[in-house]
Amino acid sequence: MAELALKGGAPVRETPYPAWPCWDDEEIKAAEAVIRSGKWGMAQGDKVLELEKKFAAYQEAAQGIAATSGTTALRAALLAAELEADSEVIVPSYTFVASGTAVLEANLIPVFADIEPETYNIDPDSVESLITDKTSAIMPVHLAGLPADMDRIMALARKRGLTVIEDACQAWGSEYRGRKVGAIGLAGAFSFQSSKHITAGEGGMLVTNDSGFALRARSIVNCGRREGGAWHEHDRLGGNYRLSELHAAVILAQLGRYQGMLERRQQAAAFLREKLSAIEGLRPLKLPEYATASSCHLFILRYDSDSFGGLKRETLIKALNAEGIQPAHGGYFIPVHRQRVFLEKRVGSFDLIASHRFRGKVIDYAQFECPVAERACGGEAVWLLQNLLLADREGLEDIVRAFEKIRAHHTELLE
Repeated sequence: MAELALKGGAPVRETPYPAWPCWDDEEIKAAEAVIRSGKWGMAQGDKVLELEKKFAAYQEAAQGIAATSGTTALRAALLAAELEADSEVIVPSYTFVASGTAVLEANLIPVFADIEPETYNIDPDSVESLITDKTSAIMPVHLAGLPADMDRIMALARKRGLTVIEDACQAWGSEYRGRKVGAIGLAGAFSFQSSKHITAGEGGMLVTNDSGFALRARSIVNCGRREGGAWHEHDRLGGNYRLSELHAAVILAQLGRYQGMLERRQQAAAFLREKLSAIEGLRPLKLPEYATASSCHLFILRYDSDSFGGLKRETLIKALNAEGIQPAHGGYFIPVHRQRVFLEKRVGSFDLIASHRFRGKVIDYAQFECPVAERACGGEAVWLLQNLLLADREGLEDIVRAFEKIRAHHTELLE
């Protein structure tokens, strides 16, 4: 087999993978129409309302509430759930930091659970072990679009009287036992940030089947205004989390072509799962039987360094990138409970964690143990980003060839 590109050989691939974001004339026409209308804000136009209805319908939920980001959608959801201040919300430690910081910003305390070794989703056993008399909610994250084990999460919630808020920011179109995620719990948050499958650069959405929750959430994202009330009448604490008409118009154009792109990613992921599973030391995340559809936001591999003679993940990724497989990287490299914002409690005025007592002691995030999350961050997880899944068959085969090439020559990369 040819010499590794890192050692001066020819790369497996020289053609770039599809760029992201993707757009065409539909986005341009939609944006231009809003600009020419002069109705740029939600209060003046109708694009945000149209998006809320269409996205909720796509996720099989009764209502949608647009927001400026997935992060603000999470915060609004936690506030609209009316959880007791200083109560605890259990979140996974392998996720984007906003899953934890949104909890703090809602005057609540994040408690970090470990993840399942084969799916990287929140581990229900870990969740159960962390429930206290102060626990008010569970926030499962559907990582990379792979649904979490919602039967077990919902059973725990019912047993202990807890609220479930889904972080579905990577899970547009994902299904749990044939049901779209997002409104399995009380509500779910989605993101339209620039790396996401449906994007306008920024944006977010809540979906829910609870009309009372929806009213509260709409108020919170609109500066605490009451539906039908005066513009300068504010009934509750809220913020300006309103999505603009311009963002909504672009997202609507993206949503219109999303199903076809979703199916393309799913087919690509199935191909890679079959081919890469045959390479010793590479294990794609498990697709449980309950996960009837994944958005395939990322294709994540569990890398066994020992099978590659101790080759570090970072070296493997450098080799992949050199072979033209870009972007590939290690993903989250610090578990959320190990981020300095939590370890050093750098939270400004959100200082409840300075004195909150977890099981009799002032909460200390250094004492949380999430060994699977730490292993994933520390050298096991390898991410292939979503635009690689939009490649043609040759592009997908190049990914396989690159891994095979590195596997065959891995001893040349050992330090």
